[in-house]
Amino acid sequence: MKVCVVTGTRAEYGLLYWLMKELEEDSELELQLVVTGMHLSVEFGYTVQQIEKDGFAIDRRVEMLLSSDTDVGVAKSVGLGVISFADIFAQLQPDYVVVLGDRYEILAAAQAAFFLRIPIAHLHGGEVTVGAMDESIRHAITKLSHLHFTAAEPYRERVMQLGENPGHIHTVGAPGLENLRRTPTMSKKELEASLGFEWRNPSFLVTYHPITLMRDGVGVEPLLEALDSFPEAGIIFTKANSDSGGREINQRIRTYVSSRKHAVLVSSLHSELYINAMKHADVVIGNSSSGLIETPYFRTPSVNIGDRQQGRLKAKSVIDCENKTEEIVRSIKQALSPAFRQGLRTMEIPYGDGNTASKIINVLKQTDLSKLIVKPFFDRERKGDSD
Repeated sequence: MKVCVVTGTRAEYGLLYWLMKELEEDSELELQLVVTGMHLSVEFGYTVQQIEKDGFAIDRRVEMLLSSDTDVGVAKSVGLGVISFADIFAQLQPDYVVVLGDRYEILAAAQAAFFLRIPIAHLHGGEVTVGAMDESIRHAITKLSHLHFTAAEPYRERVMQLGENPGHIHTVGAPGLENLRRTPTMSKKELEASLGFEWRNPSFLVTYHPITLMRDGVGVEPLLEALDSFPEAGIIFTKANSDSGGREINQRIRTYVSSRKHAVLVSSLHSELYINAMKHADVVIGNSSSGLIETPYFRTPSVNIGDRQQGRLKAKSVIDCENKTEEIVRSIKQALSPAFRQGLRTMEIPYGDGNTASKIINVLKQTDLSKLIVKPFFDRERKGDSD
């Protein structure tokens, strides 16, 4: 059975890593790997090199990322992606296409696979992110997909609400937790040597992405102003993604870092470094999903800014705040307080036990492919309806 995995970003690759490893090692399966999006961009770290360094053979590359930083550029990138993915899937003839999440690169891949009648297995469906276009893209991919692997039971319920077959929806937990569990731990000194950056007290790991549904200029400035309230802090920024507005955010961060001794902007931290940076950081700050899904695993506090992740399940370690300087400062201070950190030792994590790859593979192998393509809409029973 040929299983084609599509990856377009550094973050999503980290979530897929162990699933890809186990697919590769399974004698009954053949891993096909298609790489696209930011992986192929020098501007965003050319992270395809890390995939190759990890030992994966790349079957095809899809160049679809335009240099434009506009909504039109993103829309055109999707069109280029659909054309390229259609040709590639026709050549590779996979039995499944596996995709994760909610980005426009993945929407392009899902559209192409759908029209070629290739069953699509989708990870991380059913989630809500009110402040981002990802919200609609994720649900669109759900409706194009045939098998669903959700990170928590409320998300399974939401996929059912979209009319998907309950028998094809499987709650397996967040694959990112498996990556955390199986990635070697680095000491703080080893991390400093790898980053070329002195870890300070406190130290912040910061990722801020565009708020793609907002057109009123709400951006990174309140965060940068808030960080000035912690002049002794060491700050590691990772670049914003390639959504419209991402390059502008990166330029503003680059200007900020240029005048501050203890701050650095990196194009990409590969999975092992990012995971260990989460582990050793005093606070993870920004609006990335990693602050809600993966960071709590280490009992590291995270400050979640604005509406981009509004609607996701959150552990007690996550502090929500408005995108206002004074609110961000207050939240960071709360995250640094001993009393708050003490309360995180026994908290529950809502995203599973970190054992997802084997569960997903078992479902892929046991599912009858011939019964996936035709998808009747499953109406949920309404209150007052009789059996």
